[in-house]
Amino acid sequence: MGALSALTGDGNYFEDFEVGQRMRHFRAATVDEVENNFITKLVMNTAQGHWNEEAMRGSPLGDGRLVFGLVTGSMTVGLASQDTAENALSEMGLDKVRFKKPVHHGDTITAYSEVLAADDSPEHDDAGIVRFKHWGRNQHGDVVCELERIVLVKRRSHWADR
Repeated sequence: MGALSALTGDGNYFEDFEVGQRMRHFRAATVDEVENNFITKLVMNTAQGHWNEEAMRGSPLGDGRLVFGLVTGSMTVGLASQDTAENALSEMGLDKVRFKKPVHHGDTITAYSEVLAADDSPEHDDAGIVRFKHWGRNQHGDVVCELERIVLVKRRSHWADR
């Protein structure tokens, strides 16, 4: 059996992230009814805009049910993860989460990221702390979500040969 590090990317260890670096992530995802309905109902978010098609007809937010913001945020983070957190040891936090425009079933989300900070970890010599800003955009190029994410990322010098 080969090294465990062979299962992850080669260019996303802590040492690879530079402040100011920007990324457009390769994958995009179309929001289906199942993502929105399952999570919205699971957390008992009873806002009618998520559950009631009739209530949204002619709404200033657009026709059709609204996608729960945490679904939009999760998709944005997920689409960015291969490039930003594939070598993560832990997710340390989310901050400054903002939902900028409504998302509806059938919208396609694409993610973009910028490295805001890359610092040594005071508790882990085998990893560093990276702060990213992530944006989710819809198929029209509108920013629908933005957030900051803090990730503890492996150092190549300690993990690459394992």
